[in-house]
Amino acid sequence: MSPDKWLNCRLRDLQAKLEQTAHSVSLPVISRLLKQRDYRLRASQKRYEGKSPEQRDQQFVYLQQQRQAYQEAGQPVLSLDTKKKELVGNFKNAGRIWCQQAEVVNVHDFPSQGQGKAIPYGLYDLTYNLGTVYVGQSADTAEFAVDNLAHWCQHEMPQRFANATRLLIFADCGGSNGARSKLWKQQLQAKIADRFGLEVTVCHLPTGCSKWNPIEHRLFSEISKTWAGCPLRSYETVLQYLRQTRTETGLAVVAHLVTQIYQKGLEVTDEVMAALHITYHAICPQWNYTIHPRAEGLVG
Repeated sequence: MSPDKWLNCRLRDLQAKLEQTAHSVSLPVISRLLKQRDYRLRASQKRYEGKSPEQRDQQFVYLQQQRQAYQEAGQPVLSLDTKKKELVGNFKNAGRIWCQQAEVVNVHDFPSQGQGKAIPYGLYDLTYNLGTVYVGQSADTAEFAVDNLAHWCQHEMPQRFANATRLLIFADCGGSNGARSKLWKQQLQAKIADRFGLEVTVCHLPTGCSKWNPIEHRLFSEISKTWAGCPLRSYETVLQYLRQTRTETGLAVVAHLVTQIYQKGLEVTDEVMAALHITYHAICPQWNYTIHPRAEGLVG
């Protein structure tokens, strides 16, 4: 028998079965006897990850090498991802805060009773420990993601990386910035590489490894601590909490509200994909690629 012990019934069920065998035992006694034999009320533990990609370790080594090379050359390195969508309105927000009286919120989390959903898309600057969060209101699409990145390249990159010619991006394997997304690559070509004359290298985290994306534990976790237990009653409140996010190690956050409406389901034709100036790396090409600017596409 395995060393694991399982008991899928209530103490009263055990008591009833014991009475059927002429044993009358109180509930406290049954509980004490179970605990003496290491039986406890236990919840399931998420430990089994399943089969990992064969090139997982190789990709993580490559990610670190790329990051070191770019930072030593003074080139920007960004970690991108979308944080969990939040209901905006008088809704309960998980967590607790110090207060004399608890916040009173709606009993039901019906979206129709709120202002909408906040879609926080984050960009984390690994070199300067700075975060920028764009709060969308419509859909988390590749177009939305790249528009946010373009805004960062136009307004923040010149302040810290005036001589930037290359850009390194760490992103998850799925979502709006997924490794298989044609629209993501097409938008990067047109709105980042061509527009700013940047050589854009994207390195995706292996499948199932998004928790190791730097933005998750450097930025998003701190945001969750900042607004824990605080109802997000308006978009302005969301922006306020984002901007208040700070750490003792110097993290600061800039936040913007995105009012543009984005359409889902946009398709990119094979002809458009063939026109992209993209090079796949020799190491894990399914996760690593560089998009080069096309001279005729530069907009300035």
